Amino acid sequence: MVQQITKGIKVTVATNFEGTFHQRDRLHYAFSYTVTIENQGNQKVQLQQRHWDIHDALNELELVDGPGVVGETPVLEPNQSHSYTSGCYLISPFGSMSGYYLMQNLESGQVFKVGIPSFRLNASFAIN
Repeated sequence: MVQQITKGIKVTVATNFEGTFHQRDRLHYAFSYTVTIENQGNQKVQLQQRHWDIHDALNELELVDGPGVVGETPVLEPNQSHSYTSGCYLISPFGSMSGYYLMQNLESGQVFKVGIPSFRLNASFAIN
């Protein structure tokens, strides 16, 4: 589990290897990750957008941008948190993800970036 705090917003990530599957004659490795976003500040915020950099051990890079997370743009009051689970596929048993959320302070209207800490994706059978 990794975590990072940016401007009073704490982001914690835990990962899990889900297994393998074949698609278009190629082996893929499936991973899930659970993110908890906690507002440790004293003003209400809303998650607006996400950006992910997804790397695998074969130097493939996938960039993902979009509104919200898993179809939601959660509003977080002070001391409130929001958790969600999502996933990704890699073509190697190792990789990493990092990125950021664009959050809006609903009291001032200010939009700011919240860092998502870099985290590893590891297939359990491939770890020494």
